[in-house]
Amino acid sequence: MLWRTATRIVLVALPIAAFFVSLSIGAYQVPLSDVWSIMLRAASGTLADKSNLAANVILQTRLPRVIAASLVGAGLAVAGAVFQGIFKNPLASPYTLGVSNGAGFGAGLAIILSLGAASIQLFAVCFGLAAVGLTFLIAARGRKDTVTLVLAGMLIGSLFASLVSLLKFVADPTEKLPQIVYWIMGTLSGVSIEEIARILPLFIVCMTLIFLFRWRINVMSMGDQEARSFGVDVQFDRTIVIGASSMLTALVVSVSGIIGWVGIVIPHLSRMLVGPDFRRLIPASASLGICYLLVIDDICRTLTSTEIPIGVITGIIGVPMFLYFIYKKKVNW
Repeated sequence: MLWRTATRIVLVALPIAAFFVSLSIGAYQVPLSDVWSIMLRAASGTLADKSNLAANVILQTRLPRVIAASLVGAGLAVAGAVFQGIFKNPLASPYTLGVSNGAGFGAGLAIILSLGAASIQLFAVCFGLAAVGLTFLIAARGRKDTVTLVLAGMLIGSLFASLVSLLKFVADPTEKLPQIVYWIMGTLSGVSIEEIARILPLFIVCMTLIFLFRWRINVMSMGDQEARSFGVDVQFDRTIVIGASSMLTALVVSVSGIIGWVGIVIPHLSRMLVGPDFRRLIPASASLGICYLLVIDDICRTLTSTEIPIGVITGIIGVPMFLYFIYKKKVNW
């Protein structure tokens, strides 16, 4: 009981600490005491000197980025945990049903059409969800089980990956192609409060649905027959949970681009700490996902003079972490 209480306290305190530390560090260092003071005065409306350099750096540049990193980390980690449980597959990720490649195609298409940031975000969400819709449509024609759904997701993901390659081929190599490639590698550079505000309402709805369905995910992870014996409507509940997780993934991908491995390694790490019960696993995954992506983003923007795409670092770190889990025989769902 003492261990569980201590774990809960740590999982609440860590994201808060990581949030404020991320606001503090960067090319222009701001002491934590100043960060705390600026945030308090801004929240209370008593920040008189808005031209202050530290206040501008914190509120205009770093705060949107840190909020975005927190949402993306939590969203990908929670969606990954859900998919691993629903599909009973330790390699399942938020991108299993083709969301990432669909969103990548949508964003690439918007870039080629020279549309604005809001349209790029909208296209990414719409095509990400369209990919999931096609996956469900194909699976509905088959055996209507999780294996068929995963296979359909692989097919649709491959289709949209080919379409993304086509966009790269026809894109202007001096202007459009670098934008598409940089977006696909994942980045939070230049993210704005407006972009976050556009996804926040649906993000909260999807996350709330997943939290409310935690015990049902526990039952569904045992298998369809066992779930039905508990009175769970497997088809309906699975559709709701997978739909909410897919929407969650599409929303965060529209802000950050494609960031791999977060939705694979963080649920396994959370499982090592709190066990497989989704009533504890989902909050733990959200907490560790926030911490993990904040740390990765800090590394990307401070390690070198040129910012490194986040997806590059998550891949470099994620693969050794997953190999460690395999070595320790901690890879399970």
